Amino acid sequence: MFIDRAEIEVVAGSGGNGVVSWRREKYIPKGGPAGGNGGAGGSIILRVDPNLHGLEWFRHVRKVQAEGGAKGSSSCCKGKDGENTILNIPPGTLVRDTETKQILFDGTTYYEEFVLCSGGRGGLGNAHFRSSTNRAPHIATPGEKGEHKRIELELKLIGDVGFIGYPNAGKSTLLSRLANVDVPIGAYPFTTLHPNLGFLDCPGGQRILLTDIPGIIEGAHQNRGLGLEFLRHIERTRILLYVLDAAGIDNRDPLFDYTVLQAELKAYDPTLLERPSCIVLNKCDLEESKEHIALFRKRVSHPYIIEVSAEKGTNLELLKERIVFLLAQERGS
Repeated sequence: MFIDRAEIEVVAGSGGNGVVSWRREKYIPKGGPAGGNGGAGGSIILRVDPNLHGLEWFRHVRKVQAEGGAKGSSSCCKGKDGENTILNIPPGTLVRDTETKQILFDGTTYYEEFVLCSGGRGGLGNAHFRSSTNRAPHIATPGEKGEHKRIELELKLIGDVGFIGYPNAGKSTLLSRLANVDVPIGAYPFTTLHPNLGFLDCPGGQRILLTDIPGIIEGAHQNRGLGLEFLRHIERTRILLYVLDAAGIDNRDPLFDYTVLQAELKAYDPTLLERPSCIVLNKCDLEESKEHIALFRKRVSHPYIIEVSAEKGTNLELLKERIVFLLAQERGS
């Protein structure tokens, strides 16, 4: 199951207590204080892992606690520091404080690390307090508590290419053909209930992450259909592919669908319309598509309109070239 939201409690380890201890060595009178300091508590650290694409690990996790520091011991020995706990999260994960709603971390850089909760400092043993005026201190301090937070994790997928379109437009089939992955496909609305991901392998070792965003319908920005649940995943894609059913199956009109999709993106975030894009008129192998395609090209002025058949493989190589070209332009290379 794809998980893109989670809420957990995180607690860093407490520092170990300092101790009161004395030297007890033979022939050494008035040996003095020898209590060691406590070890520091372990911290909770977030790490952005590019190999993760969802928050499934957090599905049944309610609380994460780091190891505490050990108390000090005699002979001025310091206690062992607690081990840090590292939580791996996928790129594009926003971390918010549940109470204040403040964004604590936005994980967009691969392998970036962020200390979410710092471990408590260890307490001081009585050896620390020895001075010329206090040669036999009888005091030691307790370790500090580790930081404690309740956080929300929200994933906004970072993809190179985002596929958007109505249900049954053929997005899942197109992704499966371009990326050579198995994607559940069915002839009914909302077959895709979560974003599907795949990599397009290009010459020179370049890999392009393709993201099939679940069907967006009219009123999606008002949370109709799958609505806001997945619109946010479009925000961080570099280029957009409008995948339209050119054959008009289910009595649909690709021109109307394109107009609605643009209106929904504009209502959600107007800057999305400024993103590099390509219009993919899918199912061009069907006889019904000819009239729709002719009318669409007459009414829509867009520099990149490609007719494909994901089912038959028609023009998929041309589409790959166009994707690579648009990404190169977007990256300024």
